[in-house]
Amino acid sequence: MQLVAIKGTVPPQAREFSTEEVQAMQRAVIRLFDHWGVTDAQAAVLLGDIAVRTYQRWKQGEYGRWNVDLAARLSNLIGIHKALRLLYTEADRGYRWIKAPNRAFGERTALEVMLGGQLTDLMRVRRYLDSYRSAW
Repeated sequence: MQLVAIKGTVPPQAREFSTEEVQAMQRAVIRLFDHWGVTDAQAAVLLGDIAVRTYQRWKQGEYGRWNVDLAARLSNLIGIHKALRLLYTEADRGYRWIKAPNRAFGERTALEVMLGGQLTDLMRVRRYLDSYRSAW
């Protein structure tokens, strides 16, 4: 399948990230997980089933290699955070939303959905928030 850019835009799945961009996203996601109250084991699942020790090294500033899947996961997590910041003027409400039961997810929390471990689980939460925001 060929990816085609429309009106000069690059499809998100074709976006290439630099090492500096990925490392900036890694730092941001570490802080975000702290706000969300995500454990190291949960973080490892959200990041594509990386080793817990690898995530712990990230927290010490040792980022190592990355791939397209990891970059897409980081991008989606930051997109979820951005959507929540736009929806909730009080940051703590957005942070709490991640662990609150939601009818849209069958009374599961967004975190439970994302802990399914697939990139599409992260994308599902992001799409939900983006669609909710677009109703404005």
